[in-house]
Amino acid sequence: MTENLNEVQVGAQGRLVIPAALRKSLRLEQGDRLVARQVGDGLVLERREVVIKRLQGLFAHVPRDVSLVDELIAERREDAVREVEKA
Repeated sequence: MTENLNEVQVGAQGRLVIPAALRKSLRLEQGDRLVARQVGDGLVLERREVVIKRLQGLFAHVPRDVSLVDELIAERREDAVREVEKA
């Protein structure tokens, strides 16, 4: 991975202008959507597609017929029942 350092200034309403050379290098075009996330004291901007692929990779081991949402809800309900039983 090549590191390309560029200084940007935070403008009105927190807007950033990505330098033209960096936009060209990354093939960023007007209207492209980026996701911003904080890493420590830094800011990382990534294409949405990259974030989606990374997340899909993290959960690739989960079978398609398993709903993590349903499992989480079931766990929370079990926790609530235990809390009531303790009271």
